[in-house]
Amino acid sequence: MATTLIQLPIETYEGVVEPDWCPGCGDFGVLKALKMAAGKLGIQPHEMVVVSGIGCSSNLPGFIHAYGVHSIHGRAVAVAEGLKLANHNLQVVVTGGDGDGYGIGIGHFIHAMRRNINITYVVMNNQIYGLTTGQASPTTMKEVRTKSTPRGNPELPINPLALAIVSGATYVARAFSGDPEHMSDLIAGGIAHRGFSLVDVFSPCVTYNKINTYPWFKQRVYKLEDKPAHDPSKTNLALQKCFEWGDRIPLGLFYKDEQPIYEDSEPVLREMPLVRQPLGLKKEIFEELVHEFV
Repeated sequence: MATTLIQLPIETYEGVVEPDWCPGCGDFGVLKALKMAAGKLGIQPHEMVVVSGIGCSSNLPGFIHAYGVHSIHGRAVAVAEGLKLANHNLQVVVTGGDGDGYGIGIGHFIHAMRRNINITYVVMNNQIYGLTTGQASPTTMKEVRTKSTPRGNPELPINPLALAIVSGATYVARAFSGDPEHMSDLIAGGIAHRGFSLVDVFSPCVTYNKINTYPWFKQRVYKLEDKPAHDPSKTNLALQKCFEWGDRIPLGLFYKDEQPIYEDSEPVLREMPLVRQPLGLKKEIFEELVHEFV
């Protein structure tokens, strides 16, 4: 029997705290797109948890009506993995920045992808460290001058999409904060996909990145779906598009594959979510353990 999808209005996810990002920050577009994506999929607020690390973008869980965890720097993906394995009925979405995810958190990022954990990672990639006022990040373009690289950045930027594909992610997409509607479709696709989903988002920092601005991207980006030759099931084609940079920069779904997810490989997890399984401890022993660790 087919499941009837009941879409929910964006107001369903309105948080009680107003975002405090700089006016014009690309993260506003990501917040809107995530709400739209959840609404398109009919996800109730209690069915979703948003996890973040540290950074401007990582404040997002406080601005949306859902469960939220504001974890520590670079550890958002690890926390999200734990949540998903404890209760795989939850829709687990990770939100963070390029510094948090592709810098200090890159180890967790890679290992979660090779395990194909069924979570969605939305990275607000502004190519700068915004919270700490403008240092070069892992995705800052080479030779760009920043507060930490006054003579120009000597390092090659990380290519997160290519890294995701070769590391085992099974849904890899890129969006732009200047087009929340398009982004919401990509995020919804990532959440609906069974497996690790990466949605890398060009999210301009209007305060500290004066190069990768909204006009800079609007002059260059185009949508892969407008190019019928692109087939997201072809790994080689996807990788080729990942390295397209300069006058033309692609957006959209780069790669998608159906592979077994980590949760299916563990018999205990197949029975039911861990949080619903009997603990196997007497109440007195359980309370002693809690008292010991609190």
